[in-house]
Amino acid sequence: MLTTTSLTFLLTASVVLGGPTIARHRGCATHIEPEDIVVAERHFDANKTEAEKIANTAVKVYWHVISKDSTLAGGNIPDSQIASQIQTLNSDYAGNITWTLANTNRTVNADWFNNAGPSTSQQTAMKASRQGGKGDLNVYSVGFVNGSGAGLLGYSTFPSSYSGAPQDDGIVILFSSVPGGSTNGYNLGRTLTHESGHWLGLYHTFQGGCAGSGTTTAGDYVADTPAESSAASGCPSGRDTCTGTSFPGADPVTNFMDYSSDACMTQFSAGQMARATTQFSTYRT
Repeated sequence: MLTTTSLTFLLTASVVLGGPTIARHRGCATHIEPEDIVVAERHFDANKTEAEKIANTAVKVYWHVISKDSTLAGGNIPDSQIASQIQTLNSDYAGNITWTLANTNRTVNADWFNNAGPSTSQQTAMKASRQGGKGDLNVYSVGFVNGSGAGLLGYSTFPSSYSGAPQDDGIVILFSSVPGGSTNGYNLGRTLTHESGHWLGLYHTFQGGCAGSGTTTAGDYVADTPAESSAASGCPSGRDTCTGTSFPGADPVTNFMDYSSDACMTQFSAGQMARATTQFSTYRT
């Protein structure tokens, strides 16, 4: 049985999307036990508020540029790249959820740029600048050089974490993962698309493997994402890791919640959008 402490940990846990050092690959560094996810989903089922209409979901974005110096290589990404990233979000969510840049602030702090990561003092200090309310997305772009953040592409909090730790809410991404960035294979802005999916309550498409897919009661808790036993990488053709009549459809390697390369990612499913807007309506309004 889950204790209050362990449930609080579950609901405030961040999803960590692993990134590259030399050859870049996605990977998850935060593990949540399946039984803990079941408890969290029971809480969601008992408290969820259905969104009136998917298209009603609008999100303001507060962008925090954290750099080690004033150069682009040092993390000082220009307004044009931030605008391109917001455009990518709106394109990827296809009008179901709209994103508007509310403000950009810039901080030169080499310690935060290099060392901010999950459960670090640098992250705590950096996130003290958070703006807006529970329905507003705060994005922090950093370098992920050392410590718990070394090699990451990004990480995010879940909607259910807000009430317990509002100061931690938001997404931290690698500055060079935005459109036009220098991270080969991951510079079309899909890191933020993926992480914003987590911020809206989505799990990975391969959550729970073959046994946990294709249902709203296990796995990624979305019925229309085909079963997938493990994360994809690159952009594999014809990948089908869950075979047989019980698992129709090839792996959803083009889904934004898989681990494929940016160029391979093209879609959310209708079920994912329904879940995301309901999570938003329940926890972020």
